[in-house]
Amino acid sequence: MQEEKFRDQISTVTDEGKRVWVYPKKPSGRFHNARVIVTTLLLAFLFGAPFIKVDGHPFMLLNVIDREFILFGIPFGPHDLHLFALAMISVIIGIFLFTVVYGRLFCGWVCPQTIFMEMVFRKIEYWIEGDFRQQQALNKAPWGGQKSFKKISKHIIFFSISFLIGNTFIAYIVGIEELFNIVTSPPTEHMTGFISVLVFSGLFYYVFSSFREQACTLVCPYGRLQGVMLDQNSIVIAYDNVRGEPRGKIRKGVDQSGQGDCIDCHLCVDVCPTGIDIRNGTQLECVNCTACIDACDDVMDRINKPRGLIRYASKNEIEKKIRSIFTPRAIGYTVVLLLLLSLTTTLLVTRSDFELTILRTPGMLYQEQPEDRISNLYDLKIVNKTFDEMPAEIELLNIDAEIKLIGTDLKIEPQGVAEGKFLVILDKSKLMGLNTPLEIAVKSNGKLIDVIKTSFLGKVNRKDNV
Repeated sequence: MQEEKFRDQISTVTDEGKRVWVYPKKPSGRFHNARVIVTTLLLAFLFGAPFIKVDGHPFMLLNVIDREFILFGIPFGPHDLHLFALAMISVIIGIFLFTVVYGRLFCGWVCPQTIFMEMVFRKIEYWIEGDFRQQQALNKAPWGGQKSFKKISKHIIFFSISFLIGNTFIAYIVGIEELFNIVTSPPTEHMTGFISVLVFSGLFYYVFSSFREQACTLVCPYGRLQGVMLDQNSIVIAYDNVRGEPRGKIRKGVDQSGQGDCIDCHLCVDVCPTGIDIRNGTQLECVNCTACIDACDDVMDRINKPRGLIRYASKNEIEKKIRSIFTPRAIGYTVVLLLLLSLTTTLLVTRSDFELTILRTPGMLYQEQPEDRISNLYDLKIVNKTFDEMPAEIELLNIDAEIKLIGTDLKIEPQGVAEGKFLVILDKSKLMGLNTPLEIAVKSNGKLIDVIKTSFLGKVNRKDNV
């Protein structure tokens, strides 16, 4: 269909395959002000979290290289892989749910690409080069002192911020202390860290100074995923074509009775950071930044029309006046998400600082020992989930017997795993049958970690018990 032809190509690419540089108009309005507040809070957390310590340890650490993870002060290791898997599944289901119900709300309000591009780098661009008309004129103007000063100043600031972002990114991986060592020491002493900082800084600089909205329209798969996740009840940023059409300019002395509320001012297109016309309908390039809502509301105020010609709404709400959020699909996602969150929360709440396993060594019978005693061999495994080294001691609670640790004393490194073997040596007279119950306590620095109930295998000498 001719009216759907816009879907055959991306708005930022010409028919010849050349890029169309987007010059969005400077946004303003109630939604923009709300996004400024959200952005301030998110950026404060992003740049402040690496400096926060909990009991001397980082509040957030995502050290993929050494498989060390700290989330909100809680250490996680490879032994917590199941928790990460559940958390990732929950996040994916949550994204599906929010997309089905609220469209690309994440992209417009939380996504780091949108936050940095629209709320940081573009604001610097507006501050140095002016609004979109001034930017277009500056780029078309011949090179001179003023243009050179503005361009060089802008890119110096852009790279400086990118360098700060790159350092922050590295701080989440290696920790703020190690980052400080990398920054303050000669590059030759931390060549890997130095190169990593430069690579990440260069990558961020390229994305935010040149690649820009193409990260959303060409690279990010989320925009394409929304095509299969959205339905006619999903709430997206939408143009009310029922109320707005047919479009027409306001002219004095001309009857406007058969005309819609849209005056075709083009401001909703001018402010769009991805260069689309929201009046064409939902498009994969739309990141739900709300700039078009603010622009349209401002125009409606000026011409004494009600706000909301462009607003958060579903297709059915606009065309059929039906607002249905909790559809069967949304309810299904909600139920699955709640179950996953409940399971993840339960596992987190019940998660202990240690995992302890004691099993009688498979395939081993009892061993005869001097002085009419016998022994069983046991395997011991202790997982230390804390930040501190843990010495461990083993003792029996319910029976008088000897424990002989095979090898050195047990000392478990932070986030480490210790495995060992030990013998339980028991007088034959204390055997209660083929299997004698045992209660084995594991302590650290005198503090009880756990008590494991197992059994001791041994044959009773009935002549001795007569």
